[in-house]
Amino acid sequence: MGGWTANDIPDLSGRRAVVTGANSGIGYHTALQLARHGASVVLACRSAERGQAAHDRIRAAAPGSDLTLGSLDLADLSSVRGFAARYGADPLHILVNNAGVMAIPRRSTADGFEMQFGTNHLGHFALTGLLLPALRAASARVVTVTSGFAWTGRLNFDDLQGERRYRKWTAYSQAKLANLVFAKELDRRVPELTSVAAHPGYAATNLQQTGPKMQGSALLEKAMGIGNALMAQSAAAGALPSLYAATADVEGGACYGPRLLQYRGAPAKVPAPPQANRHGERLWEVSEALTGVTCAPDPSARA
Repeated sequence: MGGWTANDIPDLSGRRAVVTGANSGIGYHTALQLARHGASVVLACRSAERGQAAHDRIRAAAPGSDLTLGSLDLADLSSVRGFAARYGADPLHILVNNAGVMAIPRRSTADGFEMQFGTNHLGHFALTGLLLPALRAASARVVTVTSGFAWTGRLNFDDLQGERRYRKWTAYSQAKLANLVFAKELDRRVPELTSVAAHPGYAATNLQQTGPKMQGSALLEKAMGIGNALMAQSAAAGALPSLYAATADVEGGACYGPRLLQYRGAPAKVPAPPQANRHGERLWEVSEALTGVTCAPDPSARA
């Protein structure tokens, strides 16, 4: 089956990009291909050691590439503010909100948020808002990575932090739906940008095994690894929807994923769950209140 590949990425010389979670999996391959096609890429990573290893691997695979390793912990708003202060001075053409955690036992961020909602959504919401002047200056493309689990998600505004009842997969689905709602609402609010969502389908990354590892379940961790080996497409293939969303001619507010049942295959525009078109303004207001970051002007900016 043919279709769009990384070879179709245009020359990105002169463009700056930030990729969160660029040290492994989908984020690594997204950063690699952006750098390989000429972009100046900031690898926004929580772990300096893993980030440096990814930096060195990309430099070896794309000699002469323009790479910078930046420290970013999305589970700590002070880290998000520090990163934005360091890398938000110059026009930023591409922001890929990629980093995330999946189906982990209940943990709290440095600011007291439930870890999945705090990292996957609130951290990226704050980062995008703080980088907004740099993004506006470049009429940027903002790609927020969601998941097929958004289809089962619901924004529970009565218990967003899972304080009354926490179920790890329910929390993950809610966070991934929030990513999708955010991408659509950002495109509506800020006409100077093109904001889209992307999801990788079923791609083999370390994300699937992190939750079982934190839970102390070696059996489930092994089962997830076997599932990745037998059924998942590669992380490089999983990065293609993000790369397509970041560099191709796309429709603002849309979602891009694998075209074969949103499971695997070449990237294409894919349907989003109906609940992705609801509660955009409310999520925005709650997110601004929780993070203290004012992310965009009046929602009437784009009807």
